[in-house]
Amino acid sequence: MGFKDGGNPVSPTGAPVSRRAFITATAGLGAALVLGGCATGSASSSAMRQESASAGATGAAAAERAALKWWQDTIVYEAYPKSFLDTKGAGTGTIDGITAKLDYLAQLGVGAIWLTPVYRSPMKDNGYDVADYYDIDPSFGTMADMERLISEAGERDIRIVMDLVMNHTSNESAWFTESSSSRDNDKADWYIWRDAAEDGGAPTNWRSIFGGSAWTWCEERQQYYLHTFGDFQPDLNWECDALRRELHDMARFWLDKGVGGFRLDAIPYIKKPAFVDGAPDKADGMCAIHDATVNTPGILDFLQEFKREVMSGTDAFTVGEANGVPASELSSWVGDDGVFDMIFEFSHMLVPLGGKEIWHEPAEWKLTDLKRAFAASQQATAENGWYPMYLENHDQPRSVPHFLPNASDGAAAAKMLGCVLMTMRGTPFLYQGEELGYLNVAWPSIDDYDDVSSHNQYQLALDAGKTPDEALDCVHEMSRDNARTPMQWDASENAGFTTGKPWLPVHDDYRECNAHDQAEDAGSVLSHYRRLAELRQALPVLAAGDWRELEAESEQVFAFERACAEQRAVTLANFTEDEVAFDPALVDGLELALGTHGESEPGTLRPLEAVVYASISS
Repeated sequence: MGFKDGGNPVSPTGAPVSRRAFITATAGLGAALVLGGCATGSASSSAMRQESASAGATGAAAAERAALKWWQDTIVYEAYPKSFLDTKGAGTGTIDGITAKLDYLAQLGVGAIWLTPVYRSPMKDNGYDVADYYDIDPSFGTMADMERLISEAGERDIRIVMDLVMNHTSNESAWFTESSSSRDNDKADWYIWRDAAEDGGAPTNWRSIFGGSAWTWCEERQQYYLHTFGDFQPDLNWECDALRRELHDMARFWLDKGVGGFRLDAIPYIKKPAFVDGAPDKADGMCAIHDATVNTPGILDFLQEFKREVMSGTDAFTVGEANGVPASELSSWVGDDGVFDMIFEFSHMLVPLGGKEIWHEPAEWKLTDLKRAFAASQQATAENGWYPMYLENHDQPRSVPHFLPNASDGAAAAKMLGCVLMTMRGTPFLYQGEELGYLNVAWPSIDDYDDVSSHNQYQLALDAGKTPDEALDCVHEMSRDNARTPMQWDASENAGFTTGKPWLPVHDDYRECNAHDQAEDAGSVLSHYRRLAELRQALPVLAAGDWRELEAESEQVFAFERACAEQRAVTLANFTEDEVAFDPALVDGLELALGTHGESEPGTLRPLEAVVYASISS
């Protein structure tokens, strides 16, 4: 087994290495590094741990793991194609760029790659304004490129997951062009049209998520159309039978191409309530459309139909973006009778904002607030359902500054959070760059930001009385562009992302923080994530085990136990800059399987240290 191109694994013949083959072939490498830190410690003791882990992988725990569906026992990697790797020199990423790095992803134990939208689009919202669901946008490549990605990923036991944007399309879609042309065409009812109010204004006082009225006037129809997001993203009318049939056909088109699943964007908004004014929540006299429309009764009927007509009989999975679904209602959304296999809910991500999505109104919060959010989701899916564990995605800031804004050591903080992410119950979703410990950017002007929501939130902050500097600070902390800067592959110009001008500036730390250098550093964040992937493979309990919180009242340590038949594992993560004591009885009978700081003494955690103890011996 060798390495090239920033850590891509290759066989001695140069053939691609599958995720399964890679994990088997690198078992010895994982043994040498399993404790974290430098590879200068006793390799023999680590090797013995790995051998014991392999032995412990037999028996009842392994049988419970074998009963899991494929997507429950893998790692999903979210790729933001526009920022992943440019193979054309145009400054934007391509589908071929993802294909070129499949072996890099296989080495992380990745079994599925979720792509943010690559459909044909005007790109006013980076692909979330779809013009044609059946075609690839030329900026990313061609349908042949997509088919090659699906095929070559499959050779490595990796499935491709498409992002379905079915709440809205682009206003440049052929569907909308026809619908807006008159009131009596074949697609006249495919979007949500309403006559003006008696005063000639918008039908309701709903404010769009991107700001301003959620209604825009159309001269051709002499009516308003509804848009939950931007005025260039008209909402589809799910009450229309013909529209729903077309959406089902479109999803089946991609299943026929061989994709392994779907992430469903903004799905809580597809069902609309009665079109009446809401109570104004700001001085503009409007109310948030989220509050007016999210999870309207009847939405689950639409989604049960989608499950029945599209997903039934396949092994593909669905994960819905379900902002606004509380943990207490998860059983209606996931599980045997639910509409999805998993849903992304936002409770833990919104803890630093006090549960709201208003950037200039951050909240004072404690570690127990974050732990309660995780515990509620774990408990709600414990008996029926499955949890997609995530700390970052394309709509969120980087996890270290989000959850540990005062961390003195970003790499240590990233490793600690990685231990939490990769050992919780559920399928871990890893976002590009998270495995390298990326931090936020802080560009000097709002004009430097591409993200639509950053500009809207900046204006909201100004309207609320913040100074321009204060408003910009909010953008620095929360902008979606924090997650969208180009991948940093090496220390060459533009971080090896492109030979052209990158569409967004590369983070200025790329010479110190890049995949090539981290692949050669046993103490790096990337090497740590590789060890975590190996540990998940070695210990069935991390895939199939139940979850139980420990030390629930601690404001310093997040601790939990995984248990499955004869195996146990305990994770303890110190979220502080202080040395913290814990009861060593929590890990009685367990051995240190992995630690962010190398060897660790039971009962003590160093600043930002995380440890995983497990019943390794059979």
